[in-house]
Amino acid sequence: MKRTEDDRPDRDGPNDCGLRTDGGTGGMFGESAVTEVTRRQQVRETLEESVVAPFTVAWSDWRTKVALILISGFVATAILVWLHQLGYTVLNDVLRVGGSPWQLEAPRSPAGLEQDRIAVRPFRTWRYPLGTFKNGVGVLSAMLWATPGMVQMIVAGGIFSTVMATVVGTVSGYKGGTVESVLNTIVDVAMSIPGLPLVVVLVAIIQPSSPYVIGILITINIWAGLARTIHSQVLSLREESYVEASRTMGISTPQIIRKDILPNLMPYISVNFVYAARRVVYDSIALYYLGLLGGATAENWGVMLDWAHNANYALSVSGRSYMLLFPMLPIVLLSMALILLSQGTDKLFNPRVRTRHAGETVQDDDADTAINPPA
Repeated sequence: MKRTEDDRPDRDGPNDCGLRTDGGTGGMFGESAVTEVTRRQQVRETLEESVVAPFTVAWSDWRTKVALILISGFVATAILVWLHQLGYTVLNDVLRVGGSPWQLEAPRSPAGLEQDRIAVRPFRTWRYPLGTFKNGVGVLSAMLWATPGMVQMIVAGGIFSTVMATVVGTVSGYKGGTVESVLNTIVDVAMSIPGLPLVVVLVAIIQPSSPYVIGILITINIWAGLARTIHSQVLSLREESYVEASRTMGISTPQIIRKDILPNLMPYISVNFVYAARRVVYDSIALYYLGLLGGATAENWGVMLDWAHNANYALSVSGRSYMLLFPMLPIVLLSMALILLSQGTDKLFNPRVRTRHAGETVQDDDADTAINPPA
């Protein structure tokens, strides 16, 4: 029998006032809940894509693990020593509670101390585990004292060099025309000036004391090489079909550069940051060793090398080679950590490696599903 209009369920009945026969809820409250879940999923997916997945890819390489462990050690040491320099003796307080005879002390210049003391050789006493210079300055304290300044110089120099090279190279390659000509001229001039002589002249004129200023001065012109490389890459990338499509859709130039250009330049940018950081390490050590910077305290491992060679005659007196070897140890470890970090993060920025890793992850998930099918 055909149902009439009166036989149909009332739209305002109990089944339509926010309740559903399938156990769900309707109305505006149900829609709000769905919207809230969707936003949470979006945040979760964003974190997964931007943080968790890149870290998983990078962490899968043993070189990244070793590099992060070493760099974390340097950063933690720099923070503790920096706090000590500010008057917060957290490190010494912890060591004192633990009953350690060694305490972090500010290394002083050999010029104002007695020079006729007998240098304590390493591993002879817990108070000076790595020995002393002949003026009584502990080698371990001097090594640690120089760590905060080195980390600050690396951060300042690496960021300055990378940002300058990326901005100049990207803008000149993408914009073209007069902008490209002017910026390329600046790059050519910067590349034609010898790096270390320029730094020596600037240091002699400015006489900087801040580690951040020193880091920037050391990298004052090494950004030009990366800018030239990025410029060449952008010239080819701006002709790609997806970049042309973005321009046709009316997407702004900054957004095109951020989403379409920069991700393809990350391998060059990461390698340049490592190169700039290593350049800061080596050049700062050279400047401090030559006496062009600092010298009152062990502000840099180069000062320690200068003390060992000129004041303690470590190369000519038997048994004092440790004064040179121990300051070289953090230099080697830090340089190795930066190189390993650059090599390990290649998986993160190399599209082919990242795609292969994603494919392997999908295959593993499919295999797990086949072994343990969902209920």
